[in-house]
Amino acid sequence: MTIDRRTLLKTALVASPMLVASRVLGLDGETAPSEKVRFGVVGLGGRGTYIATIVQQAKDCELVAVSDIYKPRLDAYLKNRSDWLKPYDDFRKMIETEKLDAVCCETATHQRAWVAIHAMALGANAYIEKPMALTIKEGRAIADAAKKLGRVTQVGTQQRSLPLCRWACEQVANGAIGKVKTVLVPNFVGPNVFPDDDPKYALDPKDCEPWWDVWTNQAKLRKCCPEVQYNWSNWGDYDAGGLCFGVSGWGTHSFDQMQMAIGTSLVGPSQIILEEPCTIQDSGKFTNRPYSEDETGAEYYSMAKVKGPRAKMKMLFPNGVEARFELDGDRGPGLGCIVVGDKGKLEINRHKVASNPKEIAASLPEEARNTRDETVYHIENFAECIKTKKKCNADIEIGQRSTTICELVNIVRACAPVGEVIYWNSEKEEFDNLPEGNKRLARPRREGWELPTV
Repeated sequence: MTIDRRTLLKTALVASPMLVASRVLGLDGETAPSEKVRFGVVGLGGRGTYIATIVQQAKDCELVAVSDIYKPRLDAYLKNRSDWLKPYDDFRKMIETEKLDAVCCETATHQRAWVAIHAMALGANAYIEKPMALTIKEGRAIADAAKKLGRVTQVGTQQRSLPLCRWACEQVANGAIGKVKTVLVPNFVGPNVFPDDDPKYALDPKDCEPWWDVWTNQAKLRKCCPEVQYNWSNWGDYDAGGLCFGVSGWGTHSFDQMQMAIGTSLVGPSQIILEEPCTIQDSGKFTNRPYSEDETGAEYYSMAKVKGPRAKMKMLFPNGVEARFELDGDRGPGLGCIVVGDKGKLEINRHKVASNPKEIAASLPEEARNTRDETVYHIENFAECIKTKKKCNADIEIGQRSTTICELVNIVRACAPVGEVIYWNSEKEEFDNLPEGNKRLARPRREGWELPTV
């Protein structure tokens, strides 16, 4: 008979209860170690260090170990923490050694599918930063692996767990604005094409350091430089649209909020229409302007104006709702959406709602207000579902649908004729009438960095 860690700890505590402190027994409001979810974090960039902090704040969670392939970053994080936190340069060894319950995959986008599937294959449940994958096929591979292995998954679209956002979506579902006709989201910029014609980025494989080979993962091997290592989100080889007002940065949140609000979390659009040629444009940020009573205001637009591929489009969902990707950066909720019904509209912007009629937003109850760090709710939901084996608020299948919309935006902009109705089969996850688009559902992976088979 195999005895798991929690059972073993419980047995030991029962055998000698007088020899342990109350916090170990879980008295005085403390959670016993046997009931805490043991976490490891992979990737210690800005987002990874933030998530590590959140895990330490979250109920019933314990940060046990961290991993990063770049030693200077790992060493910097361990300063003043090395007496209690275990470091690893290989996340696979971290999972095997520490017998972790959960791993937070906080790497660059192009690495996440490879990391997530390895982590789940090694026995860990996976919290996967958004966007959860670089391509639609990659996302499907993660989802299929999670299902086959029986792992609990949470994708990092934390609005799914925020009380305010959940309340707002309930108002839409309960008919507060009548029958939903339209939903508006920003027209986010997409990724740029890396300048491979510049010889300064060339790298001979024999001169490649081992850690840089791991970092490059599936992508083309280039010289290690700030344009790649620290600005990877600008380039299509590594991400789908950047951090600032980009398709996969803020866009993932906005599209996921849209999916949640209009009731299409587990399906995709059926029709897509590109309304104008895709050109290099700025993000549409203008001088601050006064906002009307039925707007939340652009709270997240403190970053500088950015440029990238941009074009307006429409998507039609099976329930008849039309999504319009058209808002500029100075209006509308960059991290949410505007839902329009035949009796009014509701704007959801993560920490604020606005409505017309205004009575809807005014009825927000105290218990629906966000009172804690926005990601604590999400990590705690993940930890609770690991214990109960229930599906998380942003389960991998939900994450796959929202991430797919990011990729559909980029693909349609890249190869669809303007004005033509493009049919998307969300069940098969392929286009019915865009062969060039189907070629972009996956990408060739560098030899040696194929996704693991489970």
